[in-house]
Amino acid sequence: MRTYREEYEYWLASDVVDEKTKEELRALEGKEEEIEGRFKAMLTFGTAGLRGIMGAGIGCMNVYTVRYATQGLANLVIANGGQIGGDSKEGNGVAIAHDSRLNSRLFAEEAASVLAANGIKVYIFDDMRPTPELSFAVRETGSLAGINITASHNPKEYNGYKAYWADGAQLGPEHADIVSAEIAKVDIFKDVKTTDYNKAVEDGIIEILGDEMDETYISKVMETSVTRKYIDQVAKEMKIVFTPFHGAGYKLVPEILRRQGYGAIIPVEEQMIPDGNFPTVKSPNPENTEGFALAIEYAKKNGAELVIGVDPDSDRCGAVVKAGDDYKILTGNQEACLMMDYIFTVRKDLGTMPKNPFVCKSIVSTVMADKIAAYNNVKMYSVLTGFKFIGEKIKEHEENGDETFVFGFEESIGFLGGSYARDKDAVYAAMMMAEMACYYKAQGMSVYDGLVALYDKYGYFIENTESTVFAGFDSAERREAVMSRIRENAPEEIGLKVESVTDYLGDVPGFTKSNVLFYNLADGCAVAVRPSGTEPKIKTYVMVQGATEEEAEKNRKAVREAVNELLS
Repeated sequence: MRTYREEYEYWLASDVVDEKTKEELRALEGKEEEIEGRFKAMLTFGTAGLRGIMGAGIGCMNVYTVRYATQGLANLVIANGGQIGGDSKEGNGVAIAHDSRLNSRLFAEEAASVLAANGIKVYIFDDMRPTPELSFAVRETGSLAGINITASHNPKEYNGYKAYWADGAQLGPEHADIVSAEIAKVDIFKDVKTTDYNKAVEDGIIEILGDEMDETYISKVMETSVTRKYIDQVAKEMKIVFTPFHGAGYKLVPEILRRQGYGAIIPVEEQMIPDGNFPTVKSPNPENTEGFALAIEYAKKNGAELVIGVDPDSDRCGAVVKAGDDYKILTGNQEACLMMDYIFTVRKDLGTMPKNPFVCKSIVSTVMADKIAAYNNVKMYSVLTGFKFIGEKIKEHEENGDETFVFGFEESIGFLGGSYARDKDAVYAAMMMAEMACYYKAQGMSVYDGLVALYDKYGYFIENTESTVFAGFDSAERREAVMSRIRENAPEEIGLKVESVTDYLGDVPGFTKSNVLFYNLADGCAVAVRPSGTEPKIKTYVMVQGATEEEAEKNRKAVREAVNELLS
């Protein structure tokens, strides 16, 4: 195994590395700390794939690390019979998509070239597409795997590489470990196969996907609509502001809303242009109020009832709703509870609720959803963070035929309402938020009025997610040291009495081992602590409730202060 300095020199000496990259590397001379950071270790390939800052080096996202990871995935595909003429029962070939980020198209084509050189059929979209359409396309093309080049809502300096399996969900831990092991076996330059992209297209090894796949996907999303009853009553009067945050949702989200019959879809023009520099926002994250500043200006100017924003790869959907004379950004938990209540209420009224319905959420998402499900006699499953685990539940019950999936969500504004895909879908969520807004408008209510009604019915719930960021090249080590300290010194109180602790690194029935600590607190409150899978930070989730907003806020403040002290 080479030292970081030897790896640096290896890149400089390689005939494979292009001159522009070598110039970038030569400019690092005298910056030993940065050289170490870039070459100390390869980007970790896990269930979230790869994610990192773009630049030269094995610790960054670049052409060579993308090829390297793809060779590892190719080896997994080959081992499972997924080559052209292979005998895989699950599928053959690999589907590829990408978002609007800098270098995303380049990385997608490089991945396609590696797969083609390994004798694997490739289906690649002609341009950027929403992440959920990639999940859909994996199954629609009969592929064994999928690749999506995206870093979701990360800052512009980042890009990433998500890998999917035949079921349309992201790779599970077992497959991710195999890819990681395969990468470790090969040399980043000598053992990675590649070929000319354009020639592979001409030869038919790489097939281009276009509008036809869009049409099939949109039709499947539209099938999840609960009813046209309220849309037909008020959609033409509804004013909806939309922003894709310079990303891949710029085309299909407005399209599906138009097809549903909405009369006034008002685009945030400055943000409709796909641009990996994200020039109008500090961070293209629709969870942040700051990102919606322009959209809210448009809403106020036009008197819009609803603002919809989707992140750059269009798998997460944020919403802002009119609340009196002001506008309020909804949390992912609030969006989910509103959508669940709408789906359950209207399906029961129409008699369209399927037999043995179930919903699914991550363990760090609101307990309010459990209460709504229980009230409506719908089974709730809680799974680890990562939409692939929701996808696994969908697959499990689809194969068993015992229960029917109705809705799944993560608190980080990720939602899905059909089994056509196995990843969160902002195209679906945008359609459903608009449809639900019609339901309330037809009753003379706003979406915000609907949220208040839910709190009156179920009690007041507040969820608060914060991150402790670790800077520097030893950030991962310091992050793990904090997790170890907390694990070894279990607190008896975190603002409220700790009634029980679940350590998901242990043997928890029904769960894959994961570095998550979950504390059940008094009064139905809870705290979850887990390191991020893609960034050098620890995420903490505070979930509290109370009979009133004041009581819930009192609990939130006490628990949050104790959590921050716990991590200090």
